Amino acid sequence: MIWRAGDGFMTASEYVGRNLSDGVRGATINAVASSMPEVFTSLFFLFIMKDAEGFSGGIGTTAGSAIFNSMVIPAVAVLAVIGIGLTKRVRVSKKVMLRDGLSLLIAELIFIVLISGSLLDWYHGLLLMLVYVVYIVYMFWSMDKKEREVMLEESHVKEEDFEDEERKQKPFFLGLITLDLERVFIGKNKIDDKRAWALLIFSTMCIAGVCYWLVLACEWIGLETYTVPYLGEFHGLGIPVMFVALILASAASSFPDTIISIKDAQRGQYDDAISNALGSNIFDICFALGFPLFLFTLLYGPIPMSQEMVDLSGELRFLLWLLTALVLIIFITGNYIGKLKASILLVLYLLFVLYVVGRGSGNAFAQSIADWLVYVVGFLSLS
Repeated sequence: MIWRAGDGFMTASEYVGRNLSDGVRGATINAVASSMPEVFTSLFFLFIMKDAEGFSGGIGTTAGSAIFNSMVIPAVAVLAVIGIGLTKRVRVSKKVMLRDGLSLLIAELIFIVLISGSLLDWYHGLLLMLVYVVYIVYMFWSMDKKEREVMLEESHVKEEDFEDEERKQKPFFLGLITLDLERVFIGKNKIDDKRAWALLIFSTMCIAGVCYWLVLACEWIGLETYTVPYLGEFHGLGIPVMFVALILASAASSFPDTIISIKDAQRGQYDDAISNALGSNIFDICFALGFPLFLFTLLYGPIPMSQEMVDLSGELRFLLWLLTALVLIIFITGNYIGKLKASILLVLYLLFVLYVVGRGSGNAFAQSIADWLVYVVGFLSLS
């Protein structure tokens, strides 16, 4: 359902952001729309579990999604266009990579320092959201004068650019039962602002419902035993919910980002394909985690964090920063991204998954890495 609703997201977000320059649309409009699953997943983790572990589930989802976005999505997008013969390698703008990559590293560093105490309050969430606002302002400010003039001149909609003959020929009912939301909300009509926003809002509602059950499933899997209504008692993994969210919730919530980036790449919009993933990471870390934290602490008060939970979240946040820096180096080394770089990104993600599995199962080597990460985070926080 996240995947199908993600198609509706893509159409609506493309229309809403039709006047933005190449790269800017991917890092703003598409990134916000496609990251709605992370927002709802973090929100439900907090409001269902109502404790520090629920917040850690949100951290696991957003951080895991950020790692998935940085490694898997660019790799899959590049391999997709190479696989169908559109190109042998993908050229991306170093300016876009440095702009979004450095912005992401700064946001993650702020995240490391900000969420490092034993008590989380509403102003922590507010500060995280403000970081994203600053990023958006910078994005528009980075557009040159010519790009701004083009954006202002193209105020009239070119509806024919958004027409889909195949969609028009298929019946409404088939679109409803297959969750083809474009066919349901647009059908044989031309897309306009009203239909685009209706499509975007309904897609959000569909994803919200799925994310609720996704959070419940992650919570149950993390428990030693759990009871499913009408089905009885089952055995879970007995590990912190953060580790479950790192793999399952993050991958599921990243489907819209994956679909959007692949289709951008297939159309030759390589800057959008990559910047959408990086822009989504900034949104995930700052807003998808900051907004639920802000709302929850306003309603229920501060969240106390045990030392174990502080160390666990700090370990993950610093690991995220290190992997992001490594991915950025891979992106800006050379002028192209080909099969080799895409394969390296996928191998890095596999190693990350193995590390998470090792931490969840108590592996000694994984624990030694975790101890070093916690030490570095503690040093940065004291500094």
